[in-house]
Amino acid sequence: MPSIFSYQSAEVDWCEGNFERSPVIAEYYNTSRIIPLCSFARNSPQETPRACGRMELCHLKVPLLLAGVFSMYFHMTLSYVGQLLDELSILWTLAVAYSFWYPQAYFPKCIKTRRHFFWLTGITTIISTLMSFVKPTLNAYALNCIAFHLLYMTWRELKKCNDKRVHRMAAVMVMWWALAITSWISDRWLCWLWQAINFPYFHSFWHVLIAMSLLYCCPLVIYFDVSYEMPSFKPKLEYWPSDSWPVVVPYVTLEEPHKQC
Repeated sequence: MPSIFSYQSAEVDWCEGNFERSPVIAEYYNTSRIIPLCSFARNSPQETPRACGRMELCHLKVPLLLAGVFSMYFHMTLSYVGQLLDELSILWTLAVAYSFWYPQAYFPKCIKTRRHFFWLTGITTIISTLMSFVKPTLNAYALNCIAFHLLYMTWRELKKCNDKRVHRMAAVMVMWWALAITSWISDRWLCWLWQAINFPYFHSFWHVLIAMSLLYCCPLVIYFDVSYEMPSFKPKLEYWPSDSWPVVVPYVTLEEPHKQC
């Protein structure tokens, strides 16, 4: 019986051929294309000030970086441990994001404070972590389904917002996500086709495209978060280096009337 740390002991194998470019890296392109996600985690936009000094993005950088590192390890080895670390790191990153960014206006009626919501998120994450060991092949599908709740929340927020920049950023975020999930599904379900034409690299596209979606998602979430928690700061979405450029880096600017701490 192979060790759970052994190469190719995972229950999942992607479409790309194994060990075709390197004797130590199972999926060369899937491994190397995760670098954009690690770069995004390291160089993500600066934190916005929160009342009493809480900085929300600093709580997300480490989980995002770990998700990138564990995903590289998984695609490099295709080990069972690598698969679980890859999937659980994404689950834990989502748990951190929900804990700090989920609008209090949408809390369940039984939850009265952010601290209570932390406990609810923590308990749910522990249960989900334990359940992920039951059928690991279903984990990736379950994690992708969470995106539909995030899209639903974005739609609800956009209904209350008239800022064209916000709607534009949300549209671009959804576009990158749609391309990413299409690549993921294509690699999972149409592998026979891509191998027939010698182009089995759609999962590597997924890594790049989901990083692009996150590039727009995080400033958008920060914008809504500041609008709820610190409306006096008047958040505004901007693009670097210029609005007219075809490829831009979005960020949030604040009009800070006074120091709150």
